Amino acid sequence: MIEIMDTTLRDGEQTSGVSFSASEKLTIAQLLLTEVKVDRIEIASARVSEGEFDAVKKITKWAKAKGLLNKVEVLTFVDGDVSVQWMIRAGAKVMNLLTKGSLNHLTHQLRKKPEEHFADVAGVLALAKKKGLEANVYLEDWSNGMRHSRDYVFQYLDFLVTQPVKRIMLPDTLGVLTPAEVFDYVSEIVNRYPGIHFDFHAHNDYDLGTANVLEGVKAGAHGLHLTINGMGERAGNAPLASAIAVINDFMPKVKTGVVEKSLYTVSKLVEAFSGFRIPVNKPVVGENVFTQTAGIHADGDKKNKLYFSDLMPERFGRQRKYALGKTSGKANIENNLAQLGIELSDHDLKKVTQRIIELGDRKEVVTQADLPYIISDVLDSNTIEEKVRIENYVLTHAKNLNPSVTLQICMNGEFFEEQAQGDGQYDAFMNALKKVYKQKKIELPLLTDYAVRIPPGGKSDALCETIITWREHNNKEFKTRGLDSDQTVSAIKATQKMLNIIQHP
Repeated sequence: MIEIMDTTLRDGEQTSGVSFSASEKLTIAQLLLTEVKVDRIEIASARVSEGEFDAVKKITKWAKAKGLLNKVEVLTFVDGDVSVQWMIRAGAKVMNLLTKGSLNHLTHQLRKKPEEHFADVAGVLALAKKKGLEANVYLEDWSNGMRHSRDYVFQYLDFLVTQPVKRIMLPDTLGVLTPAEVFDYVSEIVNRYPGIHFDFHAHNDYDLGTANVLEGVKAGAHGLHLTINGMGERAGNAPLASAIAVINDFMPKVKTGVVEKSLYTVSKLVEAFSGFRIPVNKPVVGENVFTQTAGIHADGDKKNKLYFSDLMPERFGRQRKYALGKTSGKANIENNLAQLGIELSDHDLKKVTQRIIELGDRKEVVTQADLPYIISDVLDSNTIEEKVRIENYVLTHAKNLNPSVTLQICMNGEFFEEQAQGDGQYDAFMNALKKVYKQKKIELPLLTDYAVRIPPGGKSDALCETIITWREHNNKEFKTRGLDSDQTVSAIKATQKMLNIIQHP
């Protein structure tokens, strides 16, 4: 078993432009400990602000009532009794003391000798123990320390193992380590200090965060620091979801307490609270990562799950999708229809597939929710013989000017062109159309109802279905439908169907 410490609420909040409110922090903390079931959470830095103090008090009050207070940690500083007193007032019990893990940081930032720093650290640790606080220690810039001042790192570790410290935490502060270095450095330290608990804390500056986590675990690290959605300063930290998936699939002898099915839920919540959007191609939690686009992939899945891997979406409370668009094949459509419980004949399936390909050339994404609308449109169109075609039109709409339309229509092989204005673009279109039909001495049916709907959850580029009800001179009513991503165009398509339904001399 290895411990998972989530630091979204401390290190993750250092993402540029992100600041959680106290209530948001409490909600995320509750989810992490009770649903995701990480072992520990790091929730704040001491002394930062009153808002931070209030958030910590809310979380510690809740955690204490639930018996989880020892799982809540706060970053503190080597500042005499200041951070310790802040911890006590906030109700926190576990401090993560930030100290210097490289001679470079110690010399140029603190301007102290190793022995002076060690004495200061010892003073804070003694005070924390006296006040009943548990202490873990960060070795800031430890990765560069191992590269450039190894003697200092081991001198410091020799000192720390004599102190009242529960965990020693090894951060790749600037995200500069390669996987090979992580394995070498962590294994050397773990072997040299058996019985001491070491955490590894990876950053993602070279996009190596998850790979480095894997090597840290192989090397014998006892705990990992991760963040939801890989949030954190600069390029962020190693992401929680990716790290858990990698450990579960490639290190079966290593166990964590994390509940995989809760990872997507908490990911989306943090996305909403932070305003920090998840890239659609982000592993495990990205919108597109369980979506097959190519028709050949969908065909392989349908026949024998040929494009499945151990990374199954159901593990994370998600579902495999088959994208609908210009690269769709019949298998993509059939997989989506199966999920909706719809069956089509081969003839109709070919027509629906062709319609989706046409839409995909103009609209980047066609969703499963669009599918019933497309089927309705295609099957409806199958029953109508096209004697009338609206060949071309120009729609104009400008502020403080009446909308206008120029249209060209073909009726039984004869072409007509007219212009008109109206109260809206569709009204202008109908006025131009009436001019054409007046020449032919044909009166159009009366429009009695006009309804537009989009699929549930549709966005601004969603497909629009326009349903128009018409009344003929004998008071008989009928409806026509049009489908397009442009609302006016969908109405024009519904109107063309009407023109082909009415009788022509």
